[in-house]
Amino acid sequence: MVKRSKSILIMPSIPVDGDSLGSALALYLILKKIGKQATVVCADPVPEAFRFLPTTGIISSEFSAARDFIVTLDCKKAKIKDLKTKLEEDKVNIIITAKKGQFTKEDVSFSHGPSRYDLIITVDTGDLEQLGRFYEDNTDLFFNIPIINIDHHASNSFFGKVNLVDVMGSATTEVMVPLVRDFEEEFGQKLMDEDIATLLLAGIITDTGSFQNANTTPRSFAVSAQLIRFGARQQEIIQHVFKTKHLSTLRLWGRILTNIRVDKEHRFVWSTISKKDFQDTGSREDETGGIIDELLTNAPGTEVVLLLKEKKDGIISGSIRTTTPAVDASAIAEMFGGGGHTQAAGFKIHSNDFAETAQSVIDGIKAFQAKRLNLGEKTDSSASSPLLKAKRAEVVKTMIRKAEEVAEGTPLRSPAIEQSVTKKTAIDAEEEEVTFTETILRKRAETTKNSDDEGKLIEPGITYKFED
Repeated sequence: MVKRSKSILIMPSIPVDGDSLGSALALYLILKKIGKQATVVCADPVPEAFRFLPTTGIISSEFSAARDFIVTLDCKKAKIKDLKTKLEEDKVNIIITAKKGQFTKEDVSFSHGPSRYDLIITVDTGDLEQLGRFYEDNTDLFFNIPIINIDHHASNSFFGKVNLVDVMGSATTEVMVPLVRDFEEEFGQKLMDEDIATLLLAGIITDTGSFQNANTTPRSFAVSAQLIRFGARQQEIIQHVFKTKHLSTLRLWGRILTNIRVDKEHRFVWSTISKKDFQDTGSREDETGGIIDELLTNAPGTEVVLLLKEKKDGIISGSIRTTTPAVDASAIAEMFGGGGHTQAAGFKIHSNDFAETAQSVIDGIKAFQAKRLNLGEKTDSSASSPLLKAKRAEVVKTMIRKAEEVAEGTPLRSPAIEQSVTKKTAIDAEEEEVTFTETILRKRAETTKNSDDEGKLIEPGITYKFED
């Protein structure tokens, strides 16, 4: 598929981490070496901690897959003198003045331009929804263009035409190392170099927590040793990812630790970080990386660790870790529409009520643990939980039921997810009521404030002249 493709789109999952970045950028460099046009797009910005990686500057945060709509005018019977455009309500009028002869509707035809890409490669992506707004805004693209899906998550939905998914791999970059060897044999040239090796090693180091996490395997060490032999800059990765912390990051971590709550009965530890916490500490959303592995999982007697983060645009993200393989983190994440690995997983919820959503997630995880630990129907109904009001009683009850079903091996989406999707759809529908004309005029008003034109011309004062 790569051989017969010319323009390839590479898409890492979000939120961005060392593995998704490392695999996307390594693939970009490999494809460029074999003469392919390659583009890397990501819906989230590159976290500052990973900007040291080679070629991060080539990643684009803007993306449009729409094909050009082409209006063709046959000029055999008439010649064009000039052309201009006008807006009339929600219509664009293309006004063509003939120099000789007369144009008719039979002279006009319509078509679409070719697709900008002939192959999509997703990396470190368990589900297409993890591509964020790029998938939401261009859903048709992923049905019209073949996809190669390279990943290592057990929750991968195998959405590609080709699915290179190795759940035993500690990272997607580990899965890619033998792929580079195959490409070298297929294309008859050396592809691995110090930058590609560094990018691939960064994915393994970050996803294994510098070889401390439970997903570390003998193959992880063997592949890493091989990459270092190729020139991977291991100490550069360690220095930037683990040993460099901004003051704002330390303040944020302090706030997260202050917010820690422990439930010994359910063997559950959690903390939350709100938008106000980010503002108060002067930190960014990407500065929470690492704390759940470095600090929260050290609580004694803990089986489940949760970090909930309130992000912009009404999104709440959750990171889950478990300290024993007996507790499936991906099964817990699936309760809230997410997924991941046995001991590391995550999810996202669209909601504008952080406190209520957080409490619903916490209650759902407690119910999961209560079922697993045979604690009966007991949930946190103490007076210290004022958020358990009548208006959310039904939501909590349903989440508890679904949590019990997931604990028994039947993962289902939580009603909180469905409710938030409905709300988001309603919001999107309201936003779509803005007309095309209003959009154009608003944009023009920002750039042509001094124009005397009243908004009827898309580009006032410009007439396109045609030579014979």
